Amino acid sequence: MKLHEDNTFGALGSAIGKGLLAGLAATAAMTLSQMIEMKINKREPSDATLKVAEDTAGLKPASPQEKQQLSQEIHWSYGTAWGIARGLIGLTGLKGLPATLAHFGAVWGAALVMLPKHDAAKPINKQKPQEIGIDILHHGIYAVTAGMVYDALDAGSRRERKVKKILASLKGFKKGIK
Repeated sequence: MKLHEDNTFGALGSAIGKGLLAGLAATAAMTLSQMIEMKINKREPSDATLKVAEDTAGLKPASPQEKQQLSQEIHWSYGTAWGIARGLIGLTGLKGLPATLAHFGAVWGAALVMLPKHDAAKPINKQKPQEIGIDILHHGIYAVTAGMVYDALDAGSRRERKVKKILASLKGFKKGIK
């Protein structure tokens, strides 16, 4: 059996899988940063995820313990799923800082729109600068971690080897001109 050289669906599946792993690692990093920030600022956990879940899916936890558990399940699922976006960005050939900035813009931009829409957070123009800064910090940690993990998992892929081969031939071409 001969395998196809151009396996688009295989590349898509690989990007999604790597993205999910990157999203999981990024959610862990963001969760840790939130836990540290909450201790420093003596802040209670946010109930934004539950407000959105109640508004969109009608989910209502029966007890305070269930409330915390459901909130965590949604947080981890949502964060992990956003890793798929990082995988799709990687399919475009974008990597490193440009890919991380695109991913950050998508994730934080979605939060800026979705949370106020579901009364889970104030619109950005009604937030204090410190609240905005903390939100940027947490989402930045998420995006940077997802980018680093995705790029590490994607290192050595066929696409990357192709790009390196092209760059090496350009260097050889440049030496030949001198």
